[in-house]
Amino acid sequence: MQLQSGWLTGVKRVPSPHFNQRPQNETPTLLVIHNISLPPGEFGGPWIDALFTGQLDAGAHPYFADIAHLRVSAHCLIRRDGEIIQYVPFDLRAWHAGVSCYQGREACNDFSVGIELEGIDVLPYTDAQYQALQAVTRLLAKHYPQIVENITGHSDIAPERKTDPGPAFDWERFRSGLEHDPSAVQQE
Repeated sequence: MQLQSGWLTGVKRVPSPHFNQRPQNETPTLLVIHNISLPPGEFGGPWIDALFTGQLDAGAHPYFADIAHLRVSAHCLIRRDGEIIQYVPFDLRAWHAGVSCYQGREACNDFSVGIELEGIDVLPYTDAQYQALQAVTRLLAKHYPQIVENITGHSDIAPERKTDPGPAFDWERFRSGLEHDPSAVQQE
């Protein structure tokens, strides 16, 4: 896997219209880890792609009526089987963090990369998801070195609104899988 013009090579691309330019001279310095499942607690299916591309059918499930109007995206989704889907190039601003603050700096979308794990807060993530997340993180760290010291969960930048990636996300396991790489992340 490589990075070319903000896109990962060799992964599925589903371009989202929900993005814009980062502020001038801004590059990613933060990685935000999220989780998502649509409908909640269900995996697979076309619903996440539909949400991130603005095509979610509000009538397809009762839960969708409340979210179909949202204009949201992430840079990537990692499915339960480890498949990576990219929606927005890393050099552009995806709309994943919402109202947020990291180390006193607001509007995290301006300076972050958002990666969604298909899952819920209380269900363990899969081996394949940890491996894919670690591979993407190592690649991002090579291109955006400040990310190395700045990786966090959505719950940490929006604690009154969000709980993901939740207690099921094993931060120690994630970090230990990066340790063999000199650009490994040591901080949540």
